[in-house]
Amino acid sequence: MGISIYHIVLVALGGMLGSVLRFVAGTFIMQKAGSAFPWGTFAVNIIGSLFIGWVAGQAAKHPGFQAWQLLLATGFCGGFTTFSALSNESLQMIRQQQYGLLTVYIGASLILGIGAAAFGFTLSK
Repeated sequence: MGISIYHIVLVALGGMLGSVLRFVAGTFIMQKAGSAFPWGTFAVNIIGSLFIGWVAGQAAKHPGFQAWQLLLATGFCGGFTTFSALSNESLQMIRQQQYGLLTVYIGASLILGIGAAAFGFTLSK
């Protein structure tokens, strides 16, 4: 599938809705939880992972689901949480029995992601 203005609009619309919902849901959950643990982000990541899994399942069953996949998976879930994309890509590696690649991907994503965030924080001082 090539990139068209229609595809860009679908991703942008989904991303906008996902980002707004992440802000609202994350804030609401954190206010209710009242804890030092980041329950808002945690909940959003798990919900986004569940939803992107459902979207991937629908796309696997329905060949004409590409536009919906752009709107919901790439756009909405991408705006809602990028953790959902990591989860979906990891699931694909599991389905393809690429366990070594999966281990490297998850390990490197977590370690380098946390390291990059720490380095970025240090750069901001």
